[in-house]
Amino acid sequence: MVDAASALLAQAQVENGDASAAEQEAVPITLQVNGTVQALEVETRLTLAEVLRGPLGLTGTKVACNRGACSACTVLLDGLPICSCMMLAIDVGARSVTTIEGLAQGDALHPVQQAFIEHDALQCGFCTPGMVLSCAALLEHTPVPNADDVCAAISGHFCRCGTYPHVVAATLAAAKARKG
Repeated sequence: MVDAASALLAQAQVENGDASAAEQEAVPITLQVNGTVQALEVETRLTLAEVLRGPLGLTGTKVACNRGACSACTVLLDGLPICSCMMLAIDVGARSVTTIEGLAQGDALHPVQQAFIEHDALQCGFCTPGMVLSCAALLEHTPVPNADDVCAAISGHFCRCGTYPHVVAATLAAAKARKG
């Protein structure tokens, strides 16, 4: 829907003789995504979420509200969760981006991913990638969290299916599995 709106706006600007405003200049950037260096040209107005989903084809990053209110677009930036719909791709710089596609190690799921499956911590799956990444980041910084720590880590995530209790249980189980 955003792409359609952008196309209509650009068309209107061209029809009104404002071609310069309609044309966005692409600039070369280099992103480190899931351990791989990606060189590409992007329009300066594109968010990290749009670049991940578009040119890079990493559709595990979901865009729901497109204003940082739901956290569906969460990725890790140097290991910390961020809303990728709120960051321009050109502002990432040399920092490392991890998406849900890069969390597993080969065929081995990350302990949080495995625990989400085992504890039925997903329903429709739309919020799941962002929740998994936030919980994985929590375990990196707080290896033995309590339920309140998990609730704080997912506090910005909006899950319409209401899987929050399962997410807490899964994350605590993943912490225990990593410890043992």
